[in-house]
Amino acid sequence: MSVKVEGFKSSDVFEQLQTSFTDNSIKQESIKKVKAIFEFNVKNSDGKEQLWTLDLKNEGSVKTGKGSAKPDITITLEDDTFVQLASGKLNGQKAFMSGKLKIKGNMMLATKLDSVFNTAKVKAKL
Repeated sequence: MSVKVEGFKSSDVFEQLQTSFTDNSIKQESIKKVKAIFEFNVKNSDGKEQLWTLDLKNEGSVKTGKGSAKPDITITLEDDTFVQLASGKLNGQKAFMSGKLKIKGNMMLATKLDSVFNTAKVKAKL
């Protein structure tokens, strides 16, 4: 099932993550490293909001909307900011400090996202 959402650049990143999790070794490695459920509330340039859930605690999955389990961390950000973070062009700590990134929940989990994005990049060869 596709996680692409029209009008959101970040949906390409979620699609790549979902594709990378079809490789069971990548999925298991990500779950082992991260052990958390992330909820992303992304706002695009039209002001529309979309929710994605990244489950790296139980399933190793990406879904649009709310997941079945309570998230360990909720991250709210703009579409462009998410794409810059995922591509490594923007540092998460700087984005947080400048107010481009809002976090609810266990803030330390946000530091584990880099390894997840790197896994997707390797697979997608960005």
